Amino acid sequence: MKKLFLHVLAVSLFCFFSACDKGFEEMNVNPNASTTVVPEYMFTKALLDGVSFNYVGAAYLTIGGSMQQTATYKEVPAAGDKYFNETYSYNSWEAYSTAVIEIKKVIDAVSANPEDINKLAIARIWKVLIFHRLTDLYGDVPYTEAGFGASNQNYTPKYDVQATIYNDLLKELEESANTLDPDLPTFGNGDLIYAGNVTKWRQFAYSLMLRLGMRLTKIDATLAESWVRKAIAGGVVMNDNDLARIQYVDGSQVAQRNFIATALLNTDYLNPQAVDNIEGGKLAKTFIDHLKETQDPRLNAIAVVWVRNATGTYVADTSSAIQKGMPNAAFNSFPADFASYSEPNPNTILRYDAPHLVLTNAETNLLLTEAALRGWYDGNPAQTYEAAVRAAMHQWSLFGQHGEISEARINFYLSQHPFNNQGTFEEKLEQIYTQLWVSLFLQDEYEIFANWRRTGYPSLTPTNYPGNLTGGTIPRRFVVPLTEESYNRDNFNEAKQRQGGTNALTSRVWWDPAN
Repeated sequence: MKKLFLHVLAVSLFCFFSACDKGFEEMNVNPNASTTVVPEYMFTKALLDGVSFNYVGAAYLTIGGSMQQTATYKEVPAAGDKYFNETYSYNSWEAYSTAVIEIKKVIDAVSANPEDINKLAIARIWKVLIFHRLTDLYGDVPYTEAGFGASNQNYTPKYDVQATIYNDLLKELEESANTLDPDLPTFGNGDLIYAGNVTKWRQFAYSLMLRLGMRLTKIDATLAESWVRKAIAGGVVMNDNDLARIQYVDGSQVAQRNFIATALLNTDYLNPQAVDNIEGGKLAKTFIDHLKETQDPRLNAIAVVWVRNATGTYVADTSSAIQKGMPNAAFNSFPADFASYSEPNPNTILRYDAPHLVLTNAETNLLLTEAALRGWYDGNPAQTYEAAVRAAMHQWSLFGQHGEISEARINFYLSQHPFNNQGTFEEKLEQIYTQLWVSLFLQDEYEIFANWRRTGYPSLTPTNYPGNLTGGTIPRRFVVPLTEESYNRDNFNEAKQRQGGTNALTSRVWWDPAN
């Protein structure tokens, strides 16, 4: 009797589901979700995620602290300030689940149609930016097999050797720049940077080539020279109108807002009248002291101290005299004078409608200055250095009237700090990359970190907080998240052994050898 009951029940259920089957698949489909990739929309998403992943943990707390532009008195967020917490570097790996997958979907969607050659080239160029940032942070990373989880169910991609990754990234830039065609369609308004202008994308590609070529100076100067010369011949971003930027808006949608302003306003600078900041952060003494000592007019665009006016209202005071940076690793409890330390300017950096500068002519002109010093470029290093400084000053006007710096102030600064033509090569290099340290503040901490590792400049004195993870040395790499050791153990361990057998903040990437 029991068996019969079970048999009847099974048949009844089969008949029920069979009867319902005709409409069941349709019921299971989300009517608001697209089942095919719209390249223009997906490319927009890849742009936004490509610049913003793990901003607070990586650029602000880890790199910003270690490069002594920001500081905190607390221990938990002190990855860069006290070299005390490596977990903040894990989260940059999230690019694999966002920007990497998104740009791969774009590339797959536009690869078949010959009319989409510009879309394919631009997507490949953007893929280079995403992956060069990942490999510069972590060293050997998944590259050739990355992003295949959804299509091929490959959830354990191999880690490619960084030298191989770099060779392919440079090849991608060269091939993509050469295939761009002004007579064929582009992403149009889906391209938040250049609105599909192929001439500017070609300049962007060669500027990335210049950046990556110069990255190789410590490991292979001959190869570096070859790519640097090729980039310069191709034509890099030189003018203010050609810099790459994403313009955000102060709308109700968070995705439309500048991610740096959003991130910082949601953490340390949520309330300017607060007694404390969530992460305990302020601008760092090393950075503020440099700006004050050199009478750099960018100080007033960058920093404020919140003071009470005659009516008792807090106002953001940009006066140079009162700016004060908090020392790195100086405190482990709330300092009594916390309110007197400088914070980012809410009328420039912390505006929701502030632009994000992806790649600037300030950076390219500084790289050209080094190339000229090395004899790889025929330009005059003093002229390219001055062009870089002017560009770095001009770009603050993009942040509104509170960021505008007059030509008179720019001229005065240059008269006091001209290019050091009489200095040694190292003295000139120090001037170039100290300038880059200021010029890329908050916009591209990744490049500040990379060029500090490559050149040693700006010259920074490490902190040595008790219990730090680096033996009192400035971190040189991000740590691959421990989940990789669990879910992709063999490939992770193979890459770790290739890179000195450690997965630590003190590990070095391929282009940053110890000697």
